[in-house]
Amino acid sequence: MSAGLRLVVLGMMGRCPFGGQTWLYLNWLRGLRALGHDVWYVEDDTVWPYDPERETVTDDCVYALRHIRDCMDRIGLPDRWALRLAGRPDACWGLSPQDLATLYASCDALLNIVGATGLRDEHLTAPLRVYVETDPVTAELRLAAGDAHTREAFANHHVLATYGENYGGEDCGVPLNGLDAKYRTTRQPIDLDLWPMAFDPHARFFTTIGNYRQDGSDVEYRGETYRWSKHHEWGKFMDLPTRTPQPFEVALKVDDPGDQARLMAHGWRVISPLAMSLGIFGAYPEFIRRSRAEWTVAKDQNVRLRSGWFSERDACYLASGKPIVAQDTGFSNLLPTGEGLFAFSTMEQVLAAIDAINADYTRHCRAARAIAEEYFEARKVTARLLANVGLS
Repeated sequence: MSAGLRLVVLGMMGRCPFGGQTWLYLNWLRGLRALGHDVWYVEDDTVWPYDPERETVTDDCVYALRHIRDCMDRIGLPDRWALRLAGRPDACWGLSPQDLATLYASCDALLNIVGATGLRDEHLTAPLRVYVETDPVTAELRLAAGDAHTREAFANHHVLATYGENYGGEDCGVPLNGLDAKYRTTRQPIDLDLWPMAFDPHARFFTTIGNYRQDGSDVEYRGETYRWSKHHEWGKFMDLPTRTPQPFEVALKVDDPGDQARLMAHGWRVISPLAMSLGIFGAYPEFIRRSRAEWTVAKDQNVRLRSGWFSERDACYLASGKPIVAQDTGFSNLLPTGEGLFAFSTMEQVLAAIDAINADYTRHCRAARAIAEEYFEARKVTARLLANVGLS
């Protein structure tokens, strides 16, 4: 691997300053920096950030600015960031607009992680632009339906690096739309120093964190509707707490009181993730570390089309030594399962996995950490991606 590359990571952790999104970027930044590269985090778009103190989207970047600055300080990159609201000459921090333009033109690669930044002319001066697709399937289905926005977004990048690690597999139904040669597969990096083993044999709850219902992003493909919201998959396993003595505590954003009542009536202990998710280095990782294990579902799109997707949050659980029971998206083709990590499609498989974990908890905790070390360690993952895009 060539050392000393200048790499720009485009992101949105100021726009969406919660634990899941923020740790996604921090782990990438730490992994790239650990390889010896000059790594910059840049948030540069027209989209206004969300301010959780005011509980609103706003063009006032005070919270976003503080959040980015604090996070970059904590990971040892205090002077390697910039935030700009494009179109506002008075809204640029960390670098001047001129220095930001120079950074794009002088970098070796631009990594548009999540793909949330719409590239403009300045970004297009970067010699290598990589779209890191962390939430696969939706864009591919939209492109198959002729969506012009997705076509332009993909065309503005030289490489499409996807968490859909089963793309191209015999059992994967995701259309690649004739772009097979642009695709590379990657996965979530995890910084093992920031996510240490947290073994506690007395931990009680199987947990997870996420959104329960998110409407508006379903996609039609070949006459079928592929669902975005996870509540469809939750519904298939709603009575899980009544089938096992294992208790569950789920940090779910649930907006509908009817949904909340239904979950609680079936035995789920439901807590709000919002305040906890703002504790980037405190309450958020602490929730994971005090968990016994994780049980979680995936989006219908990933499950039915077998994309191979695996979440950043799951990697954090594994690194913390927490066994995982996760709905199979095809990741079982790529990662070892049956010890520390279990893939399920049926209720019977869930119950068997829970029993196995609780029967030999120490072994499964150690196996979870070992999977993180072997398959998700930040330097390994980032080095592999850079090699796969030709930066070696």
